[in-house]
Amino acid sequence: MGEARVSIRELKSRLSHYLRLTRAGASVVITDRGVPIGRIVPVGPELAERLAAMRDAGQVQWSGRKLAAVRPVAKVRGRRTVADLLVEDRG
Repeated sequence: MGEARVSIRELKSRLSHYLRLTRAGASVVITDRGVPIGRIVPVGPELAERLAAMRDAGQVQWSGRKLAAVRPVAKVRGRRTVADLLVEDRG
């Protein structure tokens, strides 16, 4: 489906209509004086379904196992954080 544009006033008065459009697969752009301010989009499939579809299409490969924990590459000495060091280095 496409995309509908609606003003706040019309959305308030015809909310059920625009929710039916969304349920049918259309997204609705909400405007304030002609300027887009928001969007109502249909809920997509669950993550597991999307991943299964990508796997079936050959877009991803996964053995089904969880990733092993990775040890940190470096440690910070003292009380400073990595963020502090980055800010200092960029300054």
